[in-house]
Order: sequence, then structure tokens, then C-alpha cells
Amino acid sequence: MLRRLIASLAAPGLLALGTAAARQPVGIAYWDLDRFYDTIPSPFYNDDDHTPGGRLRWTAERYARKVRNTAAVIDSMALPLVALWGVENEAVVRDIVSACRGDYSYLHCTLDALDGIDFALLYYGDLFFPGKVEPGRRYLAVEGTLRRPDGCDTLCLVLCGDERMAEWVVRDLRAERPGVQLLVAGRIGRRTEAAYGLHDATARAEAAGRGNVHRRGGWLMRDRIAADTALRMTGGDVFMRRYLVDQKTGTPLRTYDGKRYRGFYGEALPVFAYIE
Repeated sequence: MLRRLIASLAAPGLLALGTAAARQPVGIAYWDLDRFYDTIPSPFYNDDDHTPGGRLRWTAERYARKVRNTAAVIDSMALPLVALWGVENEAVVRDIVSACRGDYSYLHCTLDALDGIDFALLYYGDLFFPGKVEPGRRYLAVEGTLRRPDGCDTLCLVLCGDERMAEWVVRDLRAERPGVQLLVAGRIGRRTEAAYGLHDATARAEAAGRGNVHRRGGWLMRDRIAADTALRMTGGDVFMRRYLVDQKTGTPLRTYDGKRYRGFYGEALPVFAYIE
């Protein structure tokens, strides 16, 4: 069953930027990195568990291994826009980008969350040009210009780590910026999609039984990518590879199982889609 599931998933990475006059698809991924802290204690919030002397024994060696693992997955996806949730600070983002083979620029904002968790956006600097940036509680909105062979699109990327916050942010953006094309990624409630005219690019994969986290013996699409109907989104799916999944249990290979260190990727798989 697991082998058939993996074989059925669409493969991202064949993007791109070509020179043809026809519009080329632009890929975007969203990945919850499952609380990717550095090893240095913070004076602003309690991250004691993620330190060398803490409960999880989060050492420099373990940190470096997660940096390499994360960068390897990002390089495998080979997409020009990669949104990351669950990074502690800019130092973590910088280490990930430095380990990637892809030539990414990055945008990071401190959200001042109680757990110190932030968003980051990795992007190809010759393709996407960030403009207005609005950080908030469990969300990051980035309005920017997406360059195309036949012109440019202005869109607002909304990254959300909480369904209720996603609804609030989308509602306000609709009222304040009705002409801006929205692309929303992360934890998005069905009510938000229905109320504000968003098309869920991952809905077909979910209907086929796929998801990006494993719960109670089955897959759940916890993270999604949705956009205005004016933005044509295709190919939405979960990025699954054999090396990301335990071949015995069929579950994502985690960094920790409880307190037990396993040294892999995290509890969530990335999701991706293409803008046409």
C-alpha cells in the first residue's frame, strides 16, 4: 500500500523559468519543520528542552544533522518559493539556506510568539520580489511581485500556523486590499476557503486519501495551499519520498518520537502546488 501511495504522488521540481512566451508554472512549497530551535538558550521564552543540557539533549551535532536533512529535502523539491514554519530565529534560517544547493534568498520575521517560533520564506531573488511584509500572531503576510516571461503578477502570500488566525487575516486582507491576489499556505480551515473564494490546490490529493501528517492510523491534510480563483493553481500534492517515511509503519520519519531521538526530518511532510 505504501509503495503504491508513494508511486502515485506527483513530483515537484520541474519548474520553470523558461524563455518560452507561454506562461510557465511556478512552484511553491509549505513545510512545518516541527520546532526547529538552535542550541542556545533564549532569554525571552522557555526553550530549555532544546539545549544540550535539556530534556531532549539538543546538541550541536543533532542541530547540524537537522540542517543537512532540511536542506536536502528543499533541494529535492527544487521549487523557487519555499515557506517554512517552525524556525526559531534568523540564524536557523541562514544555516538552512547556506546548506541548500539552490541559490535562495530568504525573508524572516520575528513573530514574538511565546514559544519563539517563526515563519521564513525562501525564494529565488530573480523571480520573486518581496514588498510589504506584515508579521503577526501565527501568521506572516508578504506582498510582492512575481516575475513572469510575459509580465509580472502582484500577489500576497499569507502563511498561517493557526486556522482561526488564517480566517481573521484573510478576512481583513479582503476588506483592505480587495484587488490583491491571495495565496494562502499552512493551516487553513474549510470555512475560510468557502467564505473568501479560495481554491484548495491540495483538495484532490486529500480526496485520494493523502495527507501530510499521520494521525490514528491514517493520513490527515493538516497543511494546505489555497489561492484566489484568479490564480490558477495546479499539481497540489504532498511531497513524499521513500527516505521521508518509515517503511515498516508508513509514518513520517521524525526528529524525535517523544523524548527518543531518531535524527530524521519531522512529523509533517511538505505540501506543494504550482501557480500557472
